[in-house]
Amino acid sequence: MKKTLWLFAGLLVACNSSQKTVKTEEVSKEPANPTIYAETITEPELKEHLFTYASDEFEGRETGEPGQKKAIAYIRSEYEKLGIPAAKANGDYFQKVPIEISKIPIGKLSVNNTDFLLVEHVLTFSEAQSKNNEVVYAGFGIEDENYSDYQGLEVSGKLVLIKSGEPVDKNGSYVISGSSEKSIWSNMSESLGKRIQLAQEKGASGILYYDAENFPRFKSRFDYMKNSSSGRMRLKDVTSENFSSIFIDNILAETIMQDIETNDSPKNLEAQLTLSFESSNLMIDSENVVAYIQGKEKPNEFLIISSHLDHIGITEGGEINNGADDDGSGTVAMLEIAEAFQKAKEEGNGPRRSIVFLHVTGEEKGLLGSEYYTDVDPIFPLDQTVADLNIDMVGRIDPKREGDKNYIYLIGSDKLSTELHELSEEINSKYTHLELDYTYNDENDPNRFYYRSDHYNFAKNNIPIIFYFNGTHDDYHRPSDTPDKINYDLLENRAKLIFYTAWELANRQNPVIVDKAAD
Repeated sequence: MKKTLWLFAGLLVACNSSQKTVKTEEVSKEPANPTIYAETITEPELKEHLFTYASDEFEGRETGEPGQKKAIAYIRSEYEKLGIPAAKANGDYFQKVPIEISKIPIGKLSVNNTDFLLVEHVLTFSEAQSKNNEVVYAGFGIEDENYSDYQGLEVSGKLVLIKSGEPVDKNGSYVISGSSEKSIWSNMSESLGKRIQLAQEKGASGILYYDAENFPRFKSRFDYMKNSSSGRMRLKDVTSENFSSIFIDNILAETIMQDIETNDSPKNLEAQLTLSFESSNLMIDSENVVAYIQGKEKPNEFLIISSHLDHIGITEGGEINNGADDDGSGTVAMLEIAEAFQKAKEEGNGPRRSIVFLHVTGEEKGLLGSEYYTDVDPIFPLDQTVADLNIDMVGRIDPKREGDKNYIYLIGSDKLSTELHELSEEINSKYTHLELDYTYNDENDPNRFYYRSDHYNFAKNNIPIIFYFNGTHDDYHRPSDTPDKINYDLLENRAKLIFYTAWELANRQNPVIVDKAAD
């Protein structure tokens, strides 16, 4: 599971997918009892998988490194042994994910021929080269159901100056919520991407983002990247190569627009800006692994089961972070779940809907593999994807629940579909009898786990999700997250819960209904 990251780049623009054409087969009999297939999910097999997958040989499975290549080869070989084919039409289990390391740029921004050097008053994390840019002030850069800072503004091909926060009326109420409660637009980590995406959709060439409170935090991140020389991994995005995200302090903001602190009214500005930031990015070779079992009656409806195959690699001191729980546990659970479904298929009880087994790369770098699948190249259409069951850390016990093994944290089951949440509860009551703990599903949970694993890229596309999670522990993102510390009996039971839930979603007559809107 990834740690919270500052995401400074723009969001990817969705594009058409490569799709596999499938034909409907003869309608099958009613699905069999899944219990006999769930019994193929066993402690010994989970343990055998994980002691290999989270061994030192795999070198911590760092994205793009040799250990990650060993991981994807292992996953592919297991699907080949099971006889489960690749999801891609050409038979390749690997979906190439173009990732680049964004190196720290050098340069300056000039306002009416006055230079402001990078780091002192301006920050950017990617190359930006352009002269004599027109600037439009768009207030808070917000567009909501009953409010828009872009109304009447023409921003195509121009830089957009926006500031943090959100509008307040003369009575002191927040305009978006209509109350004393702040909206999502006041949360920088959740709203910055929305502001960037909105400016891109309006045709802007870039944004100048003024946030006095968070500028020091942006600068700390910049300094860290500069000193470590590590750069930041991100998807290679040809659709936004000409879009610039620039972060400015109060001195530069007031140079461009003197009354920016008090004036919320959008308008065209007289300032002319020149951007002169040079950088050199490095390309990383990385892959998702995607297998699938074709549905018998509804082959063009798809249930996705996901986990991330990567971890954080080797520390500077040479210690290997094996990532047995994060997310070796989810990876091996998926392999066992896939085996159960394949056995059912071989006995004539294959699923009605198609099941996609999606092992994603780059989760630890910002959910990159799942973002590529959903936003750039979904192998199967998202509008025909009925749900995503995401497994990220399911082999350990949260210290808060020490001595209480019979639980699992569920996150997001009710965010988009009431029906999915109720189905999940019913399946657990019928088969596995775990305590379903919704502690981290709380909107006010400071950990924000709902936004921190691969299911979120499906949820933001209005696809119902469940995120299965055991909570963190002292070995999280440490070399001590090793396979000998996994509770294999608990891992087995949790994997069975996910299998039973997947069985129901794959075999019920109708997909679960989406009755709530994505954030």
